Amino acid sequence: MAEDTVKASSPPGLDLERVMPWFREHVEAVESLTGSVIGHGRSNITYRLESDGRSWVLRRPPLSHVQATAHDMGREFRILSALAPTGFPAPKPIALCQDPAINDAPFYIMEYVDGLIPVDPNEVKRRFDELERRKIGEELVDVLVRLHSFVPSKIGLDGFGKPQGYLERQVRRFAQQLEDVRYRETPELDELARRLSKAIPPERAPGIVHGDYRLDNAILDDQGRIIAVLDWEMCTLGDSLADLGLLQMYWSRGSSQEVAIAGTPVMALPGFPSWEEAAARYKNESGHDLSGLDFYTVLAHFKLGVILENMYKRFLGGGTVGAGFEAIGENARMLGQRGLAIADTSEIKELRG
Repeated sequence: MAEDTVKASSPPGLDLERVMPWFREHVEAVESLTGSVIGHGRSNITYRLESDGRSWVLRRPPLSHVQATAHDMGREFRILSALAPTGFPAPKPIALCQDPAINDAPFYIMEYVDGLIPVDPNEVKRRFDELERRKIGEELVDVLVRLHSFVPSKIGLDGFGKPQGYLERQVRRFAQQLEDVRYRETPELDELARRLSKAIPPERAPGIVHGDYRLDNAILDDQGRIIAVLDWEMCTLGDSLADLGLLQMYWSRGSSQEVAIAGTPVMALPGFPSWEEAAARYKNESGHDLSGLDFYTVLAHFKLGVILENMYKRFLGGGTVGAGFEAIGENARMLGQRGLAIADTSEIKELRG
């Protein structure tokens, strides 16, 4: 491929002219390569690389305002490498590059999984009937139970993260991130940080925490089966119920529907299980005690609020790629408000303030 053609096909954050030689050595000896931004993620940037009808995925950190404890390509690559032999539905990792001279930041290559990312309610309604939607919702729970059933040391994740003190560290770290990115007053998120620090529950046996588990971080095949779980950038070891609290925040059906201010619109379609049904299924299949789940749900609202604050600051500074960032600042404020509403009515005394 001519040099000017390579440059022309390079989207922001991806320099194919420099990546090509590395790609040929470590992935595939292709003659040409094009790249385009894909996905709905608002943090790490995902690109589809194509050559002669074949596709791969490249993941790299955002272009600016990178948090010191986030966007670690090596961590994503390691968790995917650990899961690959288990048959768990996740993209297979191919190669990791930690030399910033290649593309100005570390990145990795993984397989491209062809399927439907269920973000459009109309498309999901067209493809799947109510019974199929129910099965999708149930499998979303079942896949999470499977992820949480892994013993980290048995799949090569010894030393991955620091499971001891996970919840305390999460509250403290995100509170510090809120301070680090502060560009305006955030009274709701500040109050959540104060309450959460007083309500940290006793530690449970550590497991894998995906960190952003929800339906629109999955890929479905034509039958509605989950064939890949995406976006492992926040994965670590710790209290796995953090994933369930976050899933409740995104769930969009049931008597607790008001919880889902950040709800996945697809799951508001008829057919999907209610949150109560989903929680009961998780409890029955995992054997985990779900008392005190309010803490994890409030924590999810707080963390997402802080993440959106950081994204919005990045957007204001011109460090984002793609559309849809304009409303993120208001969404962060609303998440703080909803988190406080849940805390105010919780059975956990410390959460009530």
